[in-house]
Amino acid sequence: MSLNESPTPSVRHANRVRMLHALLRHPARSRADLGRSLGLSRATVTALLHELEVAGMVEQQRYELDDERPPAIGRPPLQVSLAPRAAYAVGLDFGHRHVRSAVCDLGGRIVGDQWAANDTDTHPLSSFDVAHRLTSAALAEAGVSPAHVVGAGVGLAAPVDAVTGLIYAEGVLPRWDGVQPAAELERRLGLPVQVVNDANAGAMGEHLFGAGRGVSDLVYLQLSGGVGLGLILNGESYGGVAGVAGELGHTPVIEDGLICRCGNRGCLETLATSDAVADLLGRSRGEAMTFARVLELLESGDRGARRAVTDTGAAVGRAIAGVVNLLNPELVIIGGELAAAGDTLLEPIREAVDRRAILPAARAVRVVRGSLGEHAEVLGAAAVQLARAPEALAGRLANIA
Repeated sequence: MSLNESPTPSVRHANRVRMLHALLRHPARSRADLGRSLGLSRATVTALLHELEVAGMVEQQRYELDDERPPAIGRPPLQVSLAPRAAYAVGLDFGHRHVRSAVCDLGGRIVGDQWAANDTDTHPLSSFDVAHRLTSAALAEAGVSPAHVVGAGVGLAAPVDAVTGLIYAEGVLPRWDGVQPAAELERRLGLPVQVVNDANAGAMGEHLFGAGRGVSDLVYLQLSGGVGLGLILNGESYGGVAGVAGELGHTPVIEDGLICRCGNRGCLETLATSDAVADLLGRSRGEAMTFARVLELLESGDRGARRAVTDTGAAVGRAIAGVVNLLNPELVIIGGELAAAGDTLLEPIREAVDRRAILPAARAVRVVRGSLGEHAEVLGAAAVQLARAPEALAGRLANIA
């Protein structure tokens, strides 16, 4: 193509998608940085940004430099970001005892949030009706039209087959056996629906909006009522051939340990969940125990609570060290209920990784707590669909053209 020729429609579309993807993963970038990272000329970057800004998909703003940085001559460069209101996604979290629906913008901000108690494990079909009602209420709260929603992401505490969309319910959600959640919800919501394991959703959420923003290779370990592992490799979510990669919770760590719900003995999930830690401490104290009570005791300096959490962290660290050796990630993010224990949990994980992972991998990885808080699952589920936003937005421009 000569210098006087305009790019073909297919090339323009591809460049739009690439630029929107770059801004989704790395907001507030200069034009020069975008040009270098995408391999595009200054003129092409300027033309693309102009049409995206006119369409309301990106916005530009000058950011003053931090006081600690040396002063620069002239005004700071314009920084480009996606316009948060250019697109939205719905996130649905089906917990064992609740359903939550949230509407999120492109910046990862929750603009509509609805929650209801629900016996999800026992009544899947009525749970979909609850999700429909909550989603309608969340969209109304946010003032968002379904036409501006790219889709709904759904987080479930079960492995999900990437090809069929079916969940592996045996031993996890037995009443859901044979249920097709995506199809059921699409009929009710009138939106594209993607169902993922909740740990995979959490990994995507932390990657796009949380502690893993800007990191291309990370592991997200969810420690709650179960143990889940989500993977982001080379900037993309990785689920394996059938969508069940990352079942670290069912890795045996104690030869003669308790029998796990999966049928094996001594799995990590038998000792590294919030319920398991509470039960362990409760038996030693001769009282019924919740994990909230464990955290209270930990805060007060109780030695038994500290021992229960640190031993759990050491076991988790031994399992994670193998993952660090296999995948060599830059970041391991700890999320879920157990993450509320903070460094009491994280320090033994870090120590086990340092001792058991090979030196180059151990030196390269950081172990941190997730930053999405109580909305991690629902925001992560929405993020699965927000990851599709660049294609959806570029498609709108192509249809206009």
